[in-house]
Amino acid sequence: MRTKRPIIHIDEEKCTGCGLCVPACEEGAIAVIDGKARLVKEIFCDGLGACLGDCPTGALTIVEREADEFDADAVAAALAPPVAHHGHAGCPGSALRTMDRPAARPAPVDDDAASALGHWPVQLMLVPPAAPFLRHADVLLCADCVPFALPNFHERYLRNRAVLVACPKLDDLAYYRQKLAEILATADPARVTVLRMVVPCCGGLSQALLDAREATGWSGTLEVHTVGIEGQVVHREAFIGRGDRREAAAARA
Repeated sequence: MRTKRPIIHIDEEKCTGCGLCVPACEEGAIAVIDGKARLVKEIFCDGLGACLGDCPTGALTIVEREADEFDADAVAAALAPPVAHHGHAGCPGSALRTMDRPAARPAPVDDDAASALGHWPVQLMLVPPAAPFLRHADVLLCADCVPFALPNFHERYLRNRAVLVACPKLDDLAYYRQKLAEILATADPARVTVLRMVVPCCGGLSQALLDAREATGWSGTLEVHTVGIEGQVVHREAFIGRGDRREAAAARA
């Protein structure tokens, strides 16, 4: 039954597809589809707006319009774990999938191949903000799944960069915001490139850095590159200075 009631509205022009609103909606009413947050079903949205504060661009608002009534039973059924063990429920970034790759023989091991890694450690949790390799450096803040998906990761992104590796899904994101703020304030890197996966939960990594930039006033160059599960860079976004100026461009496959 349709009735006039409060319901979420998503401004596609403002939405960057960061996915922070997805886990914030406990009813599962929002998903990132084709790079934008979308309302999955009207009956899943209770209109209370718990997701509003998690949107960094203000793309989410509550409007009053004709919509299907909220259905708590439908929400419970959609969120319930499947009976069969081969199914999936929960975070869309954890959904099982198999890549349809052409069959190929394993490449021979090249013992002479050189690593582009220039320092140790690499885990964000372990790297001190005063590490000399971070000082005025070109820093790569990398989600830990990226190197497994992205071909030629060493040559394409790692060479001549200081790398910090983290997982916004499994690690303490609040701690990382604080740690990144300390790094920006102490090391004052010349540039930071965030390399994240396209799955919604991975948007927390770029948002943590944006929050740290806002807290410290760091004015270096910041870019966010998003990698698809199939292994291509699907989106690039550049943030210039401290203000709201930003440039976004669809990346070449």
